[in-house]
Amino acid sequence: MYSTTWCGYCRRLRTQLDEAGITYTVIDIEENPDAAEFVGSVNNGNHVVPTIKYSDGSTATNPSLVQVKKALASIS
Repeated sequence: MYSTTWCGYCRRLRTQLDEAGITYTVIDIEENPDAAEFVGSVNNGNHVVPTIKYSDGSTATNPSLVQVKKALASIS
């Protein structure tokens, strides 16, 4: 999950993922310029977080927990 420390949507999604038992790694785009560049590249130049990158390389911007679960089920 590409995120920032101040993003409320990121905090909400992290809480939901934790409660659902879904593991993830947080990458702070403010501390990692390469991560910020990646997020911009998949969001038409915008640094929108949360941006999720799945194991198959696909991404989702500000997804709901339901969308994350659906994406993970289709990857498995």
